[in-house]
Amino acid sequence: MESKYNVVQFFENETHEYVRRNVSALEATRAIRHYTDNVATRMGIIARVIITDELDCTCFEWTYGKGITYPTQQMVDEVLAEATDSSIKETNDENPTKD
Repeated sequence: MESKYNVVQFFENETHEYVRRNVSALEATRAIRHYTDNVATRMGIIARVIITDELDCTCFEWTYGKGITYPTQQMVDEVLAEATDSSIKETNDENPTKD
């Protein structure tokens, strides 16, 4: 079963609105791209946009004036490094060098 996500925008007056509910990761990503780059966002009316998962855990956060605040760049770098290390290990396991 595919995971489902919600996209929520928060306004400068601290109210919020669910702009997508129970959508795929692809649809949530498309919504984030829209809600973090539009006229209301550039004017500062939208203060924050998040993606939450089925357990209501925050998976992504964008904040006006800061950009992407979650996951942090350090978190992304660590995941990419782990993925690269795993990929290299799998390649080496498939093609062992002969001494």
